[in-house]
Amino acid sequence: MENVFKQLFYWMPFLFGIGFIAPLIAQTMNLWHWQAPFGLSNIGFGLIIGGAWGLQTVIRGRWV
Repeated sequence: MENVFKQLFYWMPFLFGIGFIAPLIAQTMNLWHWQAPFGLSNIGFGLIIGGAWGLQTVIRGRWV
């Protein structure tokens, strides 16, 4: 059980990126009437940005 929690907390920044940052980006784009580039939906664009940001946070160990 301890190992499960260690793995969960290790990947938590990635989950935060796709679970919170991505919808926040999509809702902000909808509020300001912005269109995502390359014909993507706003949530798809948010998932790319949020997922990439969360993944690099897991790899590097910090958000900035």
